[in-house]
Amino acid sequence: MAAVIGSVVAFVVALLVGGLAIYLGASIIVDVGDYSHAVVTAFVGAIVWGLTAWIPLLGPIIALLAWIWVINWRYPGGWINAALIGIAAWGAAIVILFVLNTIFGLGVGAFGIPGA
Repeated sequence: MAAVIGSVVAFVVALLVGGLAIYLGASIIVDVGDYSHAVVTAFVGAIVWGLTAWIPLLGPIIALLAWIWVINWRYPGGWINAALIGIAAWGAAIVILFVLNTIFGLGVGAFGIPGA
């Protein structure tokens, strides 16, 4: 039972970190500051990534485009702004994870942020 609770807590923390990263990216790029919207975007983006990344040969490229599509669908500004939100979110996730994992030693990830 403790393992299940630990897994759920790790998932929730990783989702909140991914949401925070997207929130920061969207706040910077398109001036949209809705954290719950960002958490849902991270969740949907992770699902879309998981559904497409397994495709042989082109999977990672298709998955990245699908992830940017989710951001484009959820935020205003078109594909370029969506890609910029994604880049900013990735950078924010790297910084957040560095602080959480290196300084505080938590060992968490960022659900919904590819490669972070």
